[in-house]
Amino acid sequence: MKTFIEELEEMDKHNKFLELRKINVNEHTEKKGKFTYLSWAWAVDQLLQLDPSATWRYEQPMSFGDTLMVFCTVTAFGKDMTAQLPVMNNKNAAMPNPDAFSVNTAMQRCLAKAIALHGLGLYIYAGEDIPDEDAPDLTDLTVHWIDMINECLDIDTLKSAYGQAYKELNKDKEAINKISAAKDKRKAELL
Repeated sequence: MKTFIEELEEMDKHNKFLELRKINVNEHTEKKGKFTYLSWAWAVDQLLQLDPSATWRYEQPMSFGDTLMVFCTVTAFGKDMTAQLPVMNNKNAAMPNPDAFSVNTAMQRCLAKAIALHGLGLYIYAGEDIPDEDAPDLTDLTVHWIDMINECLDIDTLKSAYGQAYKELNKDKEAINKISAAKDKRKAELL
């Protein structure tokens, strides 16, 4: 059973997510083609200002044929969040036989994405232009499905992921709207 102090600390951690998800990070993003990326250096700077004990680690990349997936876990506010990202070319397609520079780039983007899972810049991955301060919180499941949709590398996989997300979230109209927006954005990127 948690003590009162532990419960207050847990509430404070949750509030950090609420605080971080409302920050407009647009001035710290880069556009590459039709894709938006959050500056990993800026994200790290902000994270360490808010939680000086925050850490991150990269897992061993995983091979999928001749492509690679990188993983990064960020521990902040007492919580681990892990993101994955394929090593991609400038069209956001998995890059066959990536070189060290491409792997490094994917690792830094994955770091920014893992920081976003703590709230900072999360709206970018949800396909939104600015954070909606009045919007209800995204559930972990909604964030998970948006993340899965954004990782789809072809239209068939996208359709399958959207179908599964729809089955799981069909009673939550707002979640379905967010999932649909992410699907439409990713479809446009893949075409």
